[in-house]
Amino acid sequence: MEYVVICGVAIVVSALTLFSGFGLGTLLMPAFAVFFPISFAVAATAVVHLANNLFKVFLVGRHADIKVVTRFALPAALCAALGACLLGYFSDMTPIAHYTIGSRTCEVTIVKLMIAGLIGFFALWDLLPRFQQIAFDAKYITLGGALSGFFGGLSGLQGALRSAFLIRCGLGKEAFVATGVVATVVVDISRLVIYGATFVAKDAAFAAGQGATGLIAAGMLAAFLGSFIGVRLLRKTTMREVQGIVGVMLLLLAVGLGAGLV
Repeated sequence: MEYVVICGVAIVVSALTLFSGFGLGTLLMPAFAVFFPISFAVAATAVVHLANNLFKVFLVGRHADIKVVTRFALPAALCAALGACLLGYFSDMTPIAHYTIGSRTCEVTIVKLMIAGLIGFFALWDLLPRFQQIAFDAKYITLGGALSGFFGGLSGLQGALRSAFLIRCGLGKEAFVATGVVATVVVDISRLVIYGATFVAKDAAFAAGQGATGLIAAGMLAAFLGSFIGVRLLRKTTMREVQGIVGVMLLLLAVGLGAGLV
């Protein structure tokens, strides 16, 4: 069941989000969170995210605007490290509440509440038409990189903010996609260094017993296939109906995560 969920999410979302610039991490992280601790789920998502974006760099990276990448990705990398450090700090805190449903004990933690709030925010970003029109002036590209990187390091949810800032940089379709991909690779490398040095080792034994390595590898391969399909389509995918379904699912998961059910 785990492989069906992870691979299904990875292949479909990776294909649909090649042109939108966001979506894989937003959906894949909750999928991993169903089976692993939330902090490990963020790290596992980052591994698949990085591998998939390296593959995208191979496919479309030649179209990236290096000047925009530099202005956006450098502050993003620094703030991603800060966000990742905060995630490691919050993940070590004791639960603030717990309760039982039948034989199952549910825990409400600071990190779950925090990430539930972020998931809920980005779900509304997908659902509300007003948010769909948000795009920031190109002069704020450095600030956009910092904000996107910080939320990427903290929760793995960075793409919606990244796209909102990059869309106003006057880039063509190919340059927009490629620039976002290269910037994302920089952020993923930055946060994975912090994840590896903080909480991943703590959860590694548990995750290994749950087959995390196989799931991460399967997620990578599925995402590669999805990206390849997306490139072969050679046109921008309409995301409105997909984003609506995704938004509802994310809101439901945000409630479950905040309540300690997940």
